[in-house]
Amino acid sequence: MALLRYIGVGIRGLSAAVPRTVIKNYEYTTYFPAEEVKLVVDKIGIYERRFADPHICSSDLCFAAAEKLLEDLSIPRDEIDLLVFVSQTPDFRMPATSILLQHRLGLSESTVAFDLNLGCSGFIYGMSVIYAMMERSGLRRALLLDGETRSRIYSPKDRKTAFIFGDAGAAALIERDDLFGESFFSMNSDGSQEELIKMSAGGYRNPTTTETLKERVVDEYGNIRSEEHGYMNGSDVFNFVISRVPRDIKAVINYAGTDIAALDYFVFHQANDFINSYLARKLKLDPDKVPATIAKFGNTSSVSIPLTIVSELQGKLAGKKLLLSGFGVGMTWASAVIKFTDCFISDLVEI
Repeated sequence: MALLRYIGVGIRGLSAAVPRTVIKNYEYTTYFPAEEVKLVVDKIGIYERRFADPHICSSDLCFAAAEKLLEDLSIPRDEIDLLVFVSQTPDFRMPATSILLQHRLGLSESTVAFDLNLGCSGFIYGMSVIYAMMERSGLRRALLLDGETRSRIYSPKDRKTAFIFGDAGAAALIERDDLFGESFFSMNSDGSQEELIKMSAGGYRNPTTTETLKERVVDEYGNIRSEEHGYMNGSDVFNFVISRVPRDIKAVINYAGTDIAALDYFVFHQANDFINSYLARKLKLDPDKVPATIAKFGNTSSVSIPLTIVSELQGKLAGKKLLLSGFGVGMTWASAVIKFTDCFISDLVEI
């Protein structure tokens, strides 16, 4: 694991945006009988999700979140020095979506802007990249924009993924100021596990053809998807998470020179209720310290951590120390111990 420490950089404000369209999982019965749907939904603990309308991209969700945050904090657009966009569902293969957002938000042409192609650990990775750049430079203010429209990349005819994923966007205003003190990160990756969560076609290794777009029955349970739908081996993902993540959390807490009892909240990537409940039990956490949004928003990939903070911790963060942990596609996993000092949380936006 890569253990990293930063001083004098922190999150000044957070906002999030979700689509208006609510998907009720018990009613998501187009391809499966209702009794089977209920069994799946009760097991994963996801009862509602948000799906973006066809014309809405992850950048639109991020734009709405960023506009709300900048307006709430009265931040001049020319004071944003850096913009990082985290997503695996960008607007285009090129140009980078961050550049489009720089222009759309009315930021200066001197703004540094680039994309990070990362999944469920992406918000923490994005934080670490920005913290590192700001600590070692004259950059003062940055936007971390994190957006996903995961509902579009999984087959509604595949029980393993059809009831899990939703769409959302988030914006974090990150500033350089001594008042933020120290932050601690642990970053990890294991590409040998690439097959656990993957979309096997549609890129340049396996380009799109009529065959890659063709839907097929893929297993003995009758699940259907194409090679351009994402797939997930749920049991192996669970085994991977429970073998890596608790150890990583303990390592970063130790690196931060603190202990579990001294932390106020534990915000996990919202994978599913089964995984997150296991992590909380394994670490012997007080349930009141583990906010969750999995039931009402589903798995929104890397957006799930900031979305959970905005949705569940507004007005509760002053002087609090949080453990953040994201894990998934790659496979990658990352944890951080962050003190929230004077962090403003905007009201949740719906578009």
